[in-house]
Amino acid sequence: MSMPMNDVRDPQPRRRGASRWRALPRWTPVALGVGLGLAAGLGYGLTATPQYTATSYVLVVPQPGGDSQSALGFAQAYGRIATGSAVLAGAQTAAGTPAADLRGRVAAATSPDAPMISVTGTSDSGAKAARIADAVARSLTTTGNGTSATTGVRLLLFSPATTPTSPSSPSVTLSAAVGASAGGLLGALALLARRAPQDGQDGYGDTLDAVDGLEPRDDRDHAVPSPSQEHPRAAV
Repeated sequence: MSMPMNDVRDPQPRRRGASRWRALPRWTPVALGVGLGLAAGLGYGLTATPQYTATSYVLVVPQPGGDSQSALGFAQAYGRIATGSAVLAGAQTAAGTPAADLRGRVAAATSPDAPMISVTGTSDSGAKAARIADAVARSLTTTGNGTSATTGVRLLLFSPATTPTSPSSPSVTLSAAVGASAGGLLGALALLARRAPQDGQDGYGDTLDAVDGLEPRDDRDHAVPSPSQEHPRAAV
């Protein structure tokens, strides 16, 4: 009489895919991440438009009878309105750029130790970046000096902007390096996730492959012996 055989079915597609993935070198995710990040960084560096920046400096000086502390306080205040609507509206003609576009091309900063305001212009041309910075700085001095009788301080264009000769945006080499580093980091995280499966899961095919290696079990090997088989003399 033939003995029943265990039902052996084909592995599921997920198990076969996990086995293929497991057969790859462990550093594959890192290599893929570095390659993809490098390609993305190169693509960005080659297609992005270079940006130039130029900076003008405005100095706040006290009027006769004033003090340096008040000039320092007003420098902080004027630095906050340097990119305001009134200043940009007065600079748009000299800058050759509408006030709405100037808002995204100008930045202002102040120092806690000196009554100085830096006005930085950004553009795809070095000459235009310097023109934007100077136009906004002059408009700021005009706006501030209109109330000098009340504030007791005056604003002076301390240093006009110089035309930059090289862009301030990241170079192609730097963009590629940043992209490769970011891709390598993501690949390393994927590698860590691959090497640390959760309990009860297949671990990318480890447990499933172990099950595949088991041979069909013969029920006769595990049958419980009868009393006559266990003690032959008892049957006499």
